[in-house]
Amino acid sequence: MLRQKTSITTKNKLNQTLRSWLGILQSGLDELKETLEPFAEKNPFITIEQNPKSPKKDFFKQIYSNSATDNIEALTINKDSLYDILSSQINPPLFPTKKSQNIAYKIIQCINSEGYFEYDKDIFNTESMDEIEKIRDRFTYLEPAGVGAKDLKESFMFQLEAINIDDEIYKIAKNIILNFDSLQSLTKTKDYEKAIAVIKKFKNPPAIEYIQDDVAIFADIFIDTSDNNINVSLNSDQYPNIVLDVDGLNEKDDFVASKIKEAKELIDALELRKSTLYKIGLMIVEYQYDFFFGGDIKPMKLKDIADDLDRNPSTISRAISNKYLQCSRGLIPLKNFFATALDDDVSNATIKSYVLNLVKNENQSKPLSDLKILELIQDEFKVKMVRRTITKYRKALNIASSSERKRIYAINNGS
Repeated sequence: MLRQKTSITTKNKLNQTLRSWLGILQSGLDELKETLEPFAEKNPFITIEQNPKSPKKDFFKQIYSNSATDNIEALTINKDSLYDILSSQINPPLFPTKKSQNIAYKIIQCINSEGYFEYDKDIFNTESMDEIEKIRDRFTYLEPAGVGAKDLKESFMFQLEAINIDDEIYKIAKNIILNFDSLQSLTKTKDYEKAIAVIKKFKNPPAIEYIQDDVAIFADIFIDTSDNNINVSLNSDQYPNIVLDVDGLNEKDDFVASKIKEAKELIDALELRKSTLYKIGLMIVEYQYDFFFGGDIKPMKLKDIADDLDRNPSTISRAISNKYLQCSRGLIPLKNFFATALDDDVSNATIKSYVLNLVKNENQSKPLSDLKILELIQDEFKVKMVRRTITKYRKALNIASSSERKRIYAINNGS
């Protein structure tokens, strides 16, 4: 019985069968075993086993943090999206005309992942605000309750309208919602506790059940900076084992020999994945040495890494896709170190840092919209982007929308 070796080996040539290694290279560590299974199904002499050294997932998992890195989209099986749920309700009698339905669909396009409405002038290019608000008011009657509101207070009002409660409790609850900023003065109101009990059942944010769960992530590369030294290692314990069992078989038989050859090439492919990622880890440390000791990320070019490794840039792009690095500064996607998302000179991290500074120094009476931030970024960095990307970055940085920030500034300033 032959088991793969765990040592990192150098493979300088890629034969015909090893072309399958690209799929193995692109797979995330958590799906690697599943990626290898089809090879085992075609080869009766190999099995794919979980590494016995692999820690239990609940123990080993690292939780992705939106505040540090780009958001990861998780696929949810047998669960309709918020967009699907809302779209299915745009029907008569609530939306009786084609025009009312078209406006409703546009409103849905402007609802963010938390369920709040964010006006986009590029989407509403012909409708008046009166027309939009008239249709948006009807979202009070849609499920999930509260979705389509502009802010927390309005969402709670939508949810209040959607339930049947005693008139007096309704009035008190409404008064509490509209006067959150001076809640202390209402605590002695009759039936205050009953009204509060109702409000506590409301969802915040309104689309909370549709917000994607945190994703359990396995780091491919570990960077240890203890004692002011820096070491690179792979998460080898998480790799599955490819077990080749030909005991009792005639290895000179053509069929057996061909399958042994395929199995060894598959083992080589897995080792090549390790070797490539290890080299990338070393080069990231070389390029980003200061980052691991508190400095900023310096945008790296895929082409430079590809040239150094004698690979095609598309191969390096596959290698960093869905891969993560664990260091003292957290769990970081490898793609964050590269400039691939924008151009050769501007990285995601650079843009995010710029967005943070813009918001930090914005006029609090007129916070910057995502469209305005987009314009400033394009002027500053001479890159082409779309508004959705800016919205994605803002959410990843836990920055509220311009309307929400305006409300927060007003509360903080006592106005």
